[in-house]
Parts: sequence; C-alpha cells; structure tokens
Amino acid sequence: MTGALPLDTVRTVADLRDRVRDWRKAGLRIGLVPTMGALHAGHVELVKRAVAGCDRTVVTLFVNPAQFGPSEDYAVYPRDEVRDAALVAAEGAGLLFAPGVEEVYPEGHSTKVHVGGLGDVLEGEFRPGFFTGVATVVTKLLLQSLPDEAFFGEKDYQQLQVIKKLIRDLDIPVTATGVPTVREADGLALSSRNAYLTAEERVQAPILHGTLAQVAEQVGRGVDPRMQEEWARGQLARAGFRQVDYVTVRDASTLEEAADASRPARVLAAAWLGKARLIDNVAV
Repeated sequence: MTGALPLDTVRTVADLRDRVRDWRKAGLRIGLVPTMGALHAGHVELVKRAVAGCDRTVVTLFVNPAQFGPSEDYAVYPRDEVRDAALVAAEGAGLLFAPGVEEVYPEGHSTKVHVGGLGDVLEGEFRPGFFTGVATVVTKLLLQSLPDEAFFGEKDYQQLQVIKKLIRDLDIPVTATGVPTVREADGLALSSRNAYLTAEERVQAPILHGTLAQVAEQVGRGVDPRMQEEWARGQLARAGFRQVDYVTVRDASTLEEAADASRPARVLAAAWLGKARLIDNVAV
C-alpha cells in the first residue's frame, strides 16, 4: 500500500514490540528496512519497496559499532536523524526505530552471531569481525521487530547472502528481499562513503562499475574468470585506484570461486580511491 502515514520514533525494544503487536492484532503485514542512517536514494528505494509490499514499514536507524574496525570511521560516520526521518516519512514509513547503543548492546552483552563460510571470505577477510557485527545486529533487529519481510540493497551483495543464510540457519520467520543497486547516471553505486571522494576521484569512480560490467560480459561469453580478474585489477590500477582488495567471480549463492558461467555468478570488487573504499558487484 502507498500513502504517507504519521511517522513516530521509538527508542526502546519494548516500545517497538508494543507498536508491532498492535499492527499484528490488526492483521497487518509488516516490512523492515534496517539502516545506519546517512540515507540516500538507495535507502529510499528500499523504503519504497517495503511500503509497496507491506501494510506498515519499520525503518531502523542505528550506527552499529560492532561492524567497524579499530581504524575505520565509526566516530565520524555521518549522523542526521532529523533529515533521515523526514526522508522515510515522505515515502510512507510507519515507524522509526532509533535506539542508542546501550539499548542494542546492554551492559554484559556477550552473544555474537557468526556465519561461517559466507562470512569469512572477501569482506570477511579484509574487514575481520565485520560480518559478525552485521549478523549479530541484524539477528537482533529481526527478532526485536519480527517483520514478515526485510529489505536489503544488493550493493552489499555478500551481506545479503550472509543475512539470508542466518535466517535459514536460525529459523527466523522472515523473508529477506534484495533490492537492485541504485546508481548515479554514470554507473557509480550510491553509497554514504561516496562523500569521501574528491571532485577528481568522483570522475574516476564509475570506472569500477564499468570494469565489473566488462568482466561479467566476458565471463558470460565463456572467457576464463581468472584471466578477467587479472585484467580488471590492472584496469583499476591504471585508472588511479590506489589499492584493489579484490576483484573476483563467485558463485551467486555460495560465493565460492566460479570456474565458468554454467551456474549463476556474480562479479564482486572492493577497491580504494583516495580515502574512499568502494564496493560493487554485477551479475554475470
């Protein structure tokens, strides 16, 4: 359903559950959009999808310290709750859940969720502990709100696969829906961290998507994935990316290395351009 609803903000799990309980009693279908704020058009698309498919949509706003490494940008991560709330209210979200750190991780909290295999490769290698932080907070948010459907962007493709697996493994009664990546006109995937790009770097940044698209096309035509990965690393280095963490062709479900395009596959990459670490992916 569509149409703007009054947007209330709750900050405790108890208040969130009270609101959801009332909706459930009314027989309403509930959608969830987890975010860390600093919302852009990609997040707005998630809210639109949730509002279109559900009777009530909960948007969460929580900058999760557990998924930032010691040298990463938790302290300076952009925060503007008023702006973010206005954006999601305009799309018809019904509730904003904006808890403090102590509400999500109360004193003595020690339980963590780790998704082995899927969570250990790629981003799991370059950002140790990242997916444990993601899996733990998403599990908590799903259990706190118990939505019928939760919406996640495909830009964070590996994260989406990790979440789908933890939902299966832990028998959480929710459907995880991936929403296609929203891009600028020149192909750059929308990301809060694009703000770190200088004007010159912003011109270079779309080369990442263009390179991945070429790899996907060639692998789809039968070219060896390993040869294409090597070509892509060189292409990005020549374009000015100062470090390429990975460019890889993986099975779309297991994220194991794909030998060819006989099964659905995904080209995934992470590369540094100045201070910005950009990630992207393209289907083969």
